[in-house]
Amino acid sequence: MGGPTLDLVDSDDGTDVAGDYTALFAGQFGAMTRLATLLGADDPEDVAQEAFVRLHRRSRTLRDPHASLAYLRTTVVNLSRSRLRHLQVVRRHDPQPPADADSAEMHAVRREDARELVAALGHLSARHREALVLRYWLDLNEAEMSDAMGISRGTVKSHVSRALDALGLLLEGSR
Repeated sequence: MGGPTLDLVDSDDGTDVAGDYTALFAGQFGAMTRLATLLGADDPEDVAQEAFVRLHRRSRTLRDPHASLAYLRTTVVNLSRSRLRHLQVVRRHDPQPPADADSAEMHAVRREDARELVAALGHLSARHREALVLRYWLDLNEAEMSDAMGISRGTVKSHVSRALDALGLLLEGSR
């Protein structure tokens, strides 16, 4: 796949080096952009443009000034590869987005539910309230509840069961 070459080296014969560069850019920018796209670059226009900038910087040091198209292709390949590696590293270390926040309405509903629950707990007997708080707030097992309340395990089970039934009735009545 041949193509125009560019002699960016200043010549003594008065050739238009800038015009040659402009012609090369106009003729090859689309092809370099497509090459970068096919190689998976997320910003193919930037890759192609950077390749032309690097060609322009190296114009005086190219061993073969007629190899400008090959230099562009190699630069596009290397830049695309480098950017893909960079993106892999960035994605690997990308912080996780924060979890979705609850809406204001959800917070209001939870606060109202909590108020209803606390109000319903206030209507229970002291023993039933103690049993539920120890079990579900402090997450104690039956043995620990038995020690804390000074009653047998069987009585703890009975208090928790009756308290849950009473609490259910109270909460149903408030809705």
